[in-house]
Amino acid sequence: MTYQPVVMDGMDRGGRWVVLCDHASNIVPDFVEGGSLGVAPDDMARHIAYDPGAEGVSRALAQALDGPAVLSRFSRLVIDPNRGEDDPTLIMQLYDGTIIPGNRGISDLNAGERLRRCYRPYHDAVTQITAQRTAPVIVSVHSFTPQLRGHAPRPWQVGLLYAQDTRLAHPLLARLRAEPDLSVGDNQPYTGHLPGDTIARHAIASGRPNILIELRNDLIQTQAQQREWGRRLASLLIETLAREGL
Repeated sequence: MTYQPVVMDGMDRGGRWVVLCDHASNIVPDFVEGGSLGVAPDDMARHIAYDPGAEGVSRALAQALDGPAVLSRFSRLVIDPNRGEDDPTLIMQLYDGTIIPGNRGISDLNAGERLRRCYRPYHDAVTQITAQRTAPVIVSVHSFTPQLRGHAPRPWQVGLLYAQDTRLAHPLLARLRAEPDLSVGDNQPYTGHLPGDTIARHAIASGRPNILIELRNDLIQTQAQQREWGRRLASLLIETLAREGL
């Protein structure tokens, strides 16, 4: 079967929402170093290779929002779709203490093949799906590790990332912080401003309402947890969008 770098789920749903999952998979396609970057299996199961739990949350969230989900099928270590094409971290050689042997000294030819066969088809799919929606709203789902090696534990259950467009981010942040059981990060555990990233490319450039949601990955390990978070976030997103009149 021909390798497909992107999965599109729920294309028949008619809602405004489009759910994106940049780091859904830890797959290394066969054309990339024979299907292995030389990283140990335990490390390929960690957050350095993909966002654990994010795929299941994305699918549940999209279903609850009556919208499609677009999911990558390649590891972020192959090439990171949530980076601009000229970003120096597009193909990582070292991540959270782990060396990526298959990326050391990568040639322009091999980097170009990963762009052509993974990165660009993913973004082409996002462009296609958003163009088919009337007034689309973009939600990008990620997960984060509870603690990076050598760093303090991260206290948040969920974080919202955003750049200059705060129309959805600020009211959703306030709504999430009203939940008694949640500690919510404001542009934590990362900044929401990366020039050329997925939100910049498919939402900000077109003036579309948007938000990037980060969930701590120990909270979304099981399918039941992923479904629960998908439904919970959908309810809050729908409520906030309606209240703000976006």
